[in-house]
Amino acid sequence: MNRQMIEVSGLNVSFGQGRKINRVVRGVDLAIAQGECFGLVGESGCGKSTILGAIAGRVKQWQGSIRIAGEEVSPERRKLDQLRRQQIVVQDPFGSLHPRHTIGTVLSEPLDIHGIPDRDARIDTVLDQVGLPRRFRFRYPHQLSGGQRQRVAIARALILDPQILLLDEPTSALDVSIQAEILNLLKDLRTERGLTYLLVSHDMAVVTYLCDRIAVMQKGRFVEVASRDAMIRGELQHPYTRQLRDGSLGYRPTGTLAAE
Repeated sequence: MNRQMIEVSGLNVSFGQGRKINRVVRGVDLAIAQGECFGLVGESGCGKSTILGAIAGRVKQWQGSIRIAGEEVSPERRKLDQLRRQQIVVQDPFGSLHPRHTIGTVLSEPLDIHGIPDRDARIDTVLDQVGLPRRFRFRYPHQLSGGQRQRVAIARALILDPQILLLDEPTSALDVSIQAEILNLLKDLRTERGLTYLLVSHDMAVVTYLCDRIAVMQKGRFVEVASRDAMIRGELQHPYTRQLRDGSLGYRPTGTLAAE
């Protein structure tokens, strides 16, 4: 049986104080096994990115318990080895890359921080893995397309050989055809490297394609956790989950049923 790579228990996140307090995440529990892809889906403001931020160490004010690969983590500070174990890929590939740094510099920065040698070889290897020519290490972000920049962002996450990738809307800023390329790349990398994914998206089609299980969030809580097969077949319990799924299927003329 695969071990649990991410364990969250009783997670609460609030911003503000007194009457202005905003309870963004309310008592969330989840467990993600090694090699699994788990999706969080819901409308904007439901708390899904806040959960990802707490796990990643970007959100500091939370209550509850978070364990990564069996090790308890602190809200205030993460150890370097904990940070290395999990890496994040964010929504905007252009905004996440320094415009005045070459791709080689972008990729070498995590290696510098963690004191990892053989940098040139690692950079060449990771560019190969994400399907970019090695000569791209001498280019700047503005010289790449949106899809190529997101491949660089994925390469930067992979270069430390993490066990977990946290994916925050990794394809939402891309054209539909490029989205498919990035999703297929992520799917292949997960298989090849035995990675564990936590994917946040507002797009039901994206999470259903990539994820084994999907948690549907509403107002800071999980209203339902469903398998990929249950989502495809429409075997769902909560009305909000059914509403999201039906919305992702597009327009259906009255009195007809589209093929599943």
